[in-house]
Amino acid sequence: MEACLYEPYKDTRVRCYLCNHRCIIADADRGICGVRENHGGVLHTLVYGKLIASHVDPIEKKPFYHFFPGSLAYSIATVGCNFSCRFCQNSEISRMPADRNGKIAGTAVSPESVVEHALDAGCKSIAYTYTEPTVYFEFALDTARLAREKGLYNVFVTNGYMTREALDMIRPYLDAANVDLKAFRNEFYRDVCGASLDPVCRTLVSMKSMNIHVEITTLLIPGMNDDAAALSDMAAFIVSELGADTPWHISRFHPTYRMTDRSPTPLTSLISARDTGLQAGLRYVYTGNVPGEQSENTFCWRCGKRLIDRWGFTVRSSHIENSRCTYCGARIDGHFN
Repeated sequence: MEACLYEPYKDTRVRCYLCNHRCIIADADRGICGVRENHGGVLHTLVYGKLIASHVDPIEKKPFYHFFPGSLAYSIATVGCNFSCRFCQNSEISRMPADRNGKIAGTAVSPESVVEHALDAGCKSIAYTYTEPTVYFEFALDTARLAREKGLYNVFVTNGYMTREALDMIRPYLDAANVDLKAFRNEFYRDVCGASLDPVCRTLVSMKSMNIHVEITTLLIPGMNDDAAALSDMAAFIVSELGADTPWHISRFHPTYRMTDRSPTPLTSLISARDTGLQAGLRYVYTGNVPGEQSENTFCWRCGKRLIDRWGFTVRSSHIENSRCTYCGARIDGHFN
């Protein structure tokens, strides 16, 4: 299938402008993502409708804590990614084309079947997740359009590297995004992820300006992106550019893929990073991958009472009514049932 968001370059080469790599792709070659291939000057997507994963998940697993907590999301993904993170948690599918000689695997499905399965499972939303949704943009766009018609919400779990052109195309159908802000130093993005920091920051600001619900996740890796000054700068950016109402999830790292030389993140580091966010003025800062910690709960930013009691991905109780704290009446930011 012909891809969108590309243009002729020189000879039979094309320039893709789906993501901020803006790859120049020679005939018979693929872009960095490994799933968009130039056929004689026509760029093709190799993953349209080829799902490598589809599951019903709690929305908290994405993680979204302020977008209809307690609801279900129908989660889908294809293979491929436009980053090369050495710590990738889903490398078997995201890095398949890069690590397995260009292999593209997946089960053929249609947008209609995805939406039907989501509705049959009682889901409130479709989550484009596990790998990077930008790389299967054409299928995500067609599915999101149909989902909107059927009353479903659409959420991206993304590295935030899509171009403004791509964001403008998906905007009418995209309700929420959890963006991985992997670090706040460009050196980390360059050396560990094969990307750059600035485009991610621009995407975050654009999403907020478009009234897309935004939550942020940072996987805290010991000795890599847990520097106190960098975390303080990240928290300040979130507050000043995105708003104090932006939820920040700070998740525990576990050794995997090409980063097995690091230990899991100490709990003390997660708590310290959370304190940094709260001291910067953020209203909602969570720790992830540590079930049972109090900081997976939602607290009222005004009175401090626990409003949503969570255990892992399960909501056990809620004290939010009409988006307000039932104790003091403060408005709680987000979207609630």
